[in-house]
Amino acid sequence: MTLKDHGGNIDQAMAQHGGAVSDWLDLSTGINPCAYPIPDLPPPTWTDLPTISSKERLNETAKSAWSCRGDILAVSGAQTAIQMMPHFAPAAGLPGRHAKILTPTYNEHANVLRLAGWIVEEVSHLEQLADCDLAIVVNPNNPNGRLYRPEQLVALLPHVGRLVVDESFMDCETGYSLTPDTDKTGLIVFRSFGKFYGLAGIRLGFVVASPKDIRIFNQLAGPWPVSGAAIEIGITALSDHEWQNETILRLRKDAARLDTLIQPTGATLVGGTPLFRLYDCPNAAVFQDRLAAHHIWSRIFPYSRSFIRLGLPGLQKDWEKLEIAIKSIEKG
Repeated sequence: MTLKDHGGNIDQAMAQHGGAVSDWLDLSTGINPCAYPIPDLPPPTWTDLPTISSKERLNETAKSAWSCRGDILAVSGAQTAIQMMPHFAPAAGLPGRHAKILTPTYNEHANVLRLAGWIVEEVSHLEQLADCDLAIVVNPNNPNGRLYRPEQLVALLPHVGRLVVDESFMDCETGYSLTPDTDKTGLIVFRSFGKFYGLAGIRLGFVVASPKDIRIFNQLAGPWPVSGAAIEIGITALSDHEWQNETILRLRKDAARLDTLIQPTGATLVGGTPLFRLYDCPNAAVFQDRLAAHHIWSRIFPYSRSFIRLGLPGLQKDWEKLEIAIKSIEKG
């Protein structure tokens, strides 16, 4: 199975441009390249089924970390929460199958709903989300970093069946999260763990919503929605405020460093977050190929011939590798 229009498809990069995995610098995702240090985990973490009490500890830790007023459920990644939506909606009593999605954005929301037989309408302005069963906003948006303030999104609640706000890249933003508003009827927030903490492989994410809606998500998730390792790592990382603060500062600094590095190519900044940057250039496919010649993988989009997205390098040698590739593009 191949990834459908996603970053992280390094197998495709190697098939097209050669090299081994170790040769490549993968900048096609928005995952923090400097991951949270994994703590030592006791053997029962690997051998025993997760307990109810350990799951509750993780949920309570996340609620505290994000000032959640609603209820919360840990699942195996924000993508799992997205996959649940077509099944959640009828269980929650939504009357129809009409969804509106603020685009351009992450494509899986529309994909899973269409596969389930929903009518999906893509709109370009926030106010156009009104009058539907399910409205979806990615905030901050992927790939352009568009941000809406909480009051702008809360104003939609009386006009939709449910409002889903995907906050997968929210960790570096201050004052924009809707998790403190999740006691409001009709609001559902998805949070990712793996992106900011650089641990996408443990597959951990969260749904935050009213207790009634979380009960439905809990039934859909089943008895063991996350692993023991994900629980223990999540509790430790979400409690580590010093690491979080230092990481936010580093990511913001590195995002600015990437913007400066790209400038000589003539590509211009469209937007992004501290975890990824979106640039506009004359031909994104050509730009991607030139980077790929140096075994650096990037992300381009089927709806735009000029948009290219880059994640952040991590180690100094990765920055140097990218700088060499950029200099060759300047000369070209």
